[in-house]
Amino acid sequence: MQLGRRRVLNGSSCGRHRRFHCKRLLVGPALTARARVKIACGESRSAEDDLHESLVIALKREIILFVPDALECLAHLACEADGHRAAARLLGAAHALRQRMRTVRLVVFDADYNAAVSAVRNAMGHSDFESAWSEGNALSIEEAVAYAQRGRGERKRPSTGWDSLTPTELDVVRLVAEGIPNKDIATRLFVSPRTVQSHLRHVYNKLSLTSRVQLAQEAARRNGIPGRQLGAITTGNSIPRN
Repeated sequence: MQLGRRRVLNGSSCGRHRRFHCKRLLVGPALTARARVKIACGESRSAEDDLHESLVIALKREIILFVPDALECLAHLACEADGHRAAARLLGAAHALRQRMRTVRLVVFDADYNAAVSAVRNAMGHSDFESAWSEGNALSIEEAVAYAQRGRGERKRPSTGWDSLTPTELDVVRLVAEGIPNKDIATRLFVSPRTVQSHLRHVYNKLSLTSRVQLAQEAARRNGIPGRQLGAITTGNSIPRN
C-alpha cells in the first residue's frame, strides 16, 4: 500500500515536472508569436523587445529551433527602418540556420518573408544584397544572435504607427484622450494652439486617422501609449495636473 502511494506521488511529481518543462520550452516561441502580432499592429519597438528576449532564452536554454523565426522578424523590422544591410545579414543567418537544422518556416509566413527579401534586395541592389546575405550565412548561431543584439535600439524611428510619434506628439495624444481642448493643451505644453493643431495633423497622418474622435477612441482602446505612463507629461516646464 505504501509502495503504491509512493508510485502515485512520484508519478504526480514527474507530471508536474514535465508540464513545467514544456512551459519553459514554449516561452521563446510564444514571445516570437506575440512579436509577429505587434509588428502587424505597428508596435515595432515592443515587438523588438520580445524578439530579443526570445533569443536570450533560446541560447540560455539551448532551445534553438525557433531562432530563425526571431531573426527573420528582426530583419523585417530592420528593413522597415531602412537598415537594409543588417536585414540582409539577418536573413542570410536565418536561412543558414534553417539549412543546418533542416527545418522549414510555417507556410503561413512565407508571403511576408518573400516580400521582405524582395524589399531588401531591391533597396540594396543584387550585388550588395548577395554580399550581405553571404556574411550572415557564415555566422554561427551564437554569432548571429550577438549580431542581432548589437543592433538593438539602433533602429530609426519609423515613419508610421504609434512608434513613429515623438514625445511631444504622445503628450498631445494623451491630453486629447482626456478630452482637453487644444487651447488648454497649448497652455499645459507651453506652445501655441496652432502648434497643437500642427502636432495633431502629424499624428493623424502617422496613424492613418481623420478626426479627433477617432484618435481619442484609438488611444482609449490601447489603454495608454506604449512605453509611456498614461498621464505623464514629459515637457520640462509642464505644470501639475489636478
